[in-house]
Amino acid sequence: MNSTDQIAVRLDAAATSRTAVPQFAAETGLDVPTAYRVQEAVVAHRTGRGERLVGVKLGLTSRAKMAQMGVDEVIWGRLTDAMRLPDGGTLSLADHIHPKAEPEVAFLVEGGAIAAVAPALEVIDSRYVDFRFTLPEVIADNTSASGYVVGAWQPVPDGIDNLGVLLEVDGRTVQVGSTAAILGDPRRALPEAVRLAGASGVDLTDGAVLLAGAATAAVPLRAGAHVRATVEKLGTVSLRVAP
Repeated sequence: MNSTDQIAVRLDAAATSRTAVPQFAAETGLDVPTAYRVQEAVVAHRTGRGERLVGVKLGLTSRAKMAQMGVDEVIWGRLTDAMRLPDGGTLSLADHIHPKAEPEVAFLVEGGAIAAVAPALEVIDSRYVDFRFTLPEVIADNTSASGYVVGAWQPVPDGIDNLGVLLEVDGRTVQVGSTAAILGDPRRALPEAVRLAGASGVDLTDGAVLLAGAATAAVPLRAGAHVRATVEKLGTVSLRVAP
């Protein structure tokens, strides 16, 4: 087993056992190109168990996040059908390590173009101890992808480049932001996703879901919480955390 496979096995085991692993970039010399190969292998474990690839997600789509990580390019990860939760559905903490939720904009892709848009929540759950990682480590870990919820699909309205975004927990506003935090205009996510995923041989086929990126910081999820995101003009999307 080569080092790429060994890292993938370690990360997949962390996810399936819900047990965080120490950071390992220093010991393995992991770099970004290798990290994407690890990501592919990690997700191959999931598809080998019967999951289907259904789309992609972008990360580090805000200038603040890029500056924090010392990079000037967004990153991307893969979405599977098993990651999707229904709007208003319930998430079990027992299935995660230390999950967080963040409000997003989701796009439905048809014919290589944006066919519809919806408010979304992404659940991120790093497989690393203390939710700490380097850039190659988070890429290898499929950009912390764990789950997502998509609200009602609708035609793309005019002017979605600066829509207000609220994230509420139990009816209390915990984050306020704007879709402008997503690449300045979330519609820019499509060409970015096509370029980045395409470089690894992944195409956004008809019906693919694209999570454009977070509009605010993520918040930790706790037992019994009700989490709702509201995106101006797009409506709301929510999930509940099991007690």
